[in-house]
Amino acid sequence: MIYLGADHAGFKAKEALKTFLDKSGYKYEDLGNTKLDKDDDYTDYGRLVSALVAVTPAKNKGILICGSAEGMGMVANKYKGIRGAVVSDVKTAKLSRLHNDANVLCLSGWQLTKSETEKVVKAWLNTDFTGEVRHKRRLNEIKKLEKENFK
Repeated sequence: MIYLGADHAGFKAKEALKTFLDKSGYKYEDLGNTKLDKDDDYTDYGRLVSALVAVTPAKNKGILICGSAEGMGMVANKYKGIRGAVVSDVKTAKLSRLHNDANVLCLSGWQLTKSETEKVVKAWLNTDFTGEVRHKRRLNEIKKLEKENFK
């Protein structure tokens, strides 16, 4: 399952992304915001998406959109098992999956066009983790950090 979340600055991009995901045959759940509300907080939607992805991070993915993507990235990475990647291009989207096995994609509603967003999401969803020893070793180091810091 792909969980979606966006604040007011990412709302329009999220709504357009849903059309793309529908056409592409992806299953998703929109966790909000469900209407444009300039008084909402990115933390609310980042929390909802990240908490659900964290339940089964190997099976679920999340896509979060706010103004810069940075706030959503900060929220996502507060959750154990989440590897949130702030991405602005196709190359970085692929690398975040290939090398880091990212399970939450954080996008900017201000910086990316609809077409760019679709290309980034398509690349991210269609790229698998390489499973190379060096990348697994690094992910295990992240897991150790989580055990030390998420008590």
